[in-house]
Amino acid sequence: MIIRVGLVGPKDSVELMLGVGREFADQLVLIPYTYQRAEEASAFVAENNQNVDIWFFSGIGPYSIAREQLQKQKAFYPQINASVLSKVLLELVYRDGISLDRVSFDTVSEMHFRETLEELDLTCENPYLNPYEELRLTNQWVSYHTALYNTGKVDACVTGMLSVAEELKQQGIKVYRMGFTRLTFREIFKQIVQEGETLHFKRSQIAVQLIEVSDVERLVNEPANAYDLRRLDLKLQEIILDYTESISGSFVALGNYKFIIFSTRGSLDDNPAFHPTIILEQLMLLTHSTANMGIGFGVTALAAERNAQLALVHAKKYTNSAILVDTDGSIEGPLRQAKSISYGYWTEDKEISENLKKAGVSITTLNKIISVQKALGQNYISATDMAEWMGMTPRNARRILSDLAEHNIIEQIGEETPMNRGRPRKIYRVLPSPVDSSLV
Repeated sequence: MIIRVGLVGPKDSVELMLGVGREFADQLVLIPYTYQRAEEASAFVAENNQNVDIWFFSGIGPYSIAREQLQKQKAFYPQINASVLSKVLLELVYRDGISLDRVSFDTVSEMHFRETLEELDLTCENPYLNPYEELRLTNQWVSYHTALYNTGKVDACVTGMLSVAEELKQQGIKVYRMGFTRLTFREIFKQIVQEGETLHFKRSQIAVQLIEVSDVERLVNEPANAYDLRRLDLKLQEIILDYTESISGSFVALGNYKFIIFSTRGSLDDNPAFHPTIILEQLMLLTHSTANMGIGFGVTALAAERNAQLALVHAKKYTNSAILVDTDGSIEGPLRQAKSISYGYWTEDKEISENLKKAGVSITTLNKIISVQKALGQNYISATDMAEWMGMTPRNARRILSDLAEHNIIEQIGEETPMNRGRPRKIYRVLPSPVDSSLV
């Protein structure tokens, strides 16, 4: 398995990282992300998380700035150590003859500073140190150094960040930059290779998903005959099949509206768009009932299935939820997605209730229409949208929308021309009402 490594840092650091990383070309694919200022690191990570398996930052600065944007990927960065600091101290004292008491340092801890001085047989009574203890932006580091320089307390500055060094140079301040060596980067690449082997093992683990739809017979409004239940079962299996295909898995219908899906952990991680709650919402909209999912990971199929069964037990404590049980037995959930559909089964608006009775449409159906409209991210809905999301025929969807419009529960706001030949399709918008505020 080839691991994709995102390299984040200033131009000189990234070029050095690329040079060292070529030694591991048979195991790693290096993707460079070069910034002018460390603050850009956050956007790099947020926009490219799906393209990277492991992140490698040039230092603690860009890592701290981008840390909140990291998802499940591991991240590595080098830290200022004795070897990095020694080079700068030797340049200051022996090459340029500058007293260390007249120099300001950033991103260096006092412990590392004192230990390095002792090893080099150097002294500094009152050093100006500003260790990296919390997130700071470039201008904050620059302000720290310039304040000391402008008040005559220091003659030179030492920084671990290129953007800080460049701004200090522009102000005519003598500045030294602590840069990492090839050896430092090489050791981190070795750690990344080891992490890649662990990641490969983890991605190959078995993933089992158990899906259960509850109380279908009771909530489908007592279908007229067995054919309706059979059609419902086929529609359920179609939804399950589409989902299973998206994660390159296989499924088995266990009966009583319960399904088991087999895949791998890697296939789930590679398809973040197919979130478990999406399929649960589709089943919920189709069946008027509760759907829950238990996800289990395991080294063997048996272990994964046991974890999935445990997860399903916990998921059924909630409504339309998914729970995950990992290989170590840890439980995660309920799993949520950024945009989810929810709907209620009732409304306190008596006028709406009366109009719905006249239209022959249930409050549940109306609330589903509202949920679908919200999920589409638009202020209108068509019969095609409704049919696709709610698992009904376009003809039935058109009838329901027409009846709702006739009784002023929704309004027709226009028509759209289909891409293929055919009649223009009417589009509707749900009128603002207390129904909307009752959704859960």
